[in-house]
Amino acid sequence: MELLRNAVRPYAWGSRTAIADLLGRPVPTPHPEAELWMGAHPGDPSMLVRHDGSEESLLELLDADPAHHLGAGCKDRWGGRLPFLFKVLAADEPLSLQAHPSAEQAAEGFAREESAGIPRNAANRNYPDPTAKPELICALTEFHALAGFREAGRTVRLLDALDVPSLRAHRGLLAAQPDADGLRALFTTWITLPEHYLRDVMPELLDACVEHVRERGEFALECRTVLELGEAYPNDAGVLASLLLNRLVLQPGEAIFLPAGNLHAYLHGTGVEILANSDNILRCGLTPKHVDVPELLRVLDFACGDMRILKGESLDANLTVYKTPAQEFELSRVDWTLADSGGVLLDSPGPQIVLCTKGRVHLSTVDGSRSVQLERGESVWLAASDQAAVARPATLDADGAAQVFRAAAGVV
Repeated sequence: MELLRNAVRPYAWGSRTAIADLLGRPVPTPHPEAELWMGAHPGDPSMLVRHDGSEESLLELLDADPAHHLGAGCKDRWGGRLPFLFKVLAADEPLSLQAHPSAEQAAEGFAREESAGIPRNAANRNYPDPTAKPELICALTEFHALAGFREAGRTVRLLDALDVPSLRAHRGLLAAQPDADGLRALFTTWITLPEHYLRDVMPELLDACVEHVRERGEFALECRTVLELGEAYPNDAGVLASLLLNRLVLQPGEAIFLPAGNLHAYLHGTGVEILANSDNILRCGLTPKHVDVPELLRVLDFACGDMRILKGESLDANLTVYKTPAQEFELSRVDWTLADSGGVLLDSPGPQIVLCTKGRVHLSTVDGSRSVQLERGESVWLAASDQAAVARPATLDADGAAQVFRAAAGVV
């Protein structure tokens, strides 16, 4: 059981306050900070901080002794790799509109690009590794996202409400077939529109959205999103694609699970994210990066309907688990108040990373041989050989708040 020192990723869409505030550093920061990475990703592995102050790479430790750190089951299932990456994600601006492949699609795409001799770090590489990338985001603050295709009939009503002249024929594609096939036809039409057409249609769309917001129409939130995206990414087909997606607002503690093929974009807010340890991304728009339309269409799931918002399953008064079909990971949350501040057992047959997001928490192995105190923003690595730990608040301040999130390998 050792404290972790974790890398902060400075992407342009990040926040100058959220991650720094969590880590107890001065705000605002000189540059945006987008993600705090906890895990053994080769791009930025966490460092284990020993009691004497020395540090060792978690990635190197896993390579040297995977059975000790991962446990036999996790080691054998995932080939000696830590199957998940744990993050704090802080977005002040929208991320790219994207989807991720299934395990079968990733393996096939990786083999195809390897055979073609495309360098793994090439800008036009779609599959730098052969693994799937399901993910789950749990809000720490109010969190805004686009995720999954909206029910087709409701999207027809949105297009009717806007009544953009240049999109009337396109609206007919979906009205005539308000299902997954109709969504595929409309999305394919929009994502392949020539730039000169986008330059003509975008002013009409933005004007219609402004008018709908002024009238406080049914789709005012969706229209404000289009206006924000249109300002940041003028003449980008992803702005049109956003009209087809569910617009979500998560409250702290609420989460969404994004399986293979789900088209999504995080818009604004801070959350705890856990995902499979993969870099496979198929982008759709809202980005200057590579967009491979044929490959994106091969991966996308056009099933439509409301996105399920997960509130987690309460296992006791303190512990909430966010259950998903993902075998790579499981996320859980522990909350304490002044009225209920007992210990909570965090057990797993595999490795765990525990992050403190509120207050101050004391963590100790079940046998009491090792312990550590976590301040807000600090995290700890529990190897599989540690088996389990007991977490309890070290102190509770006036508002009685203490909280940790626990990332673990999924149950296979």
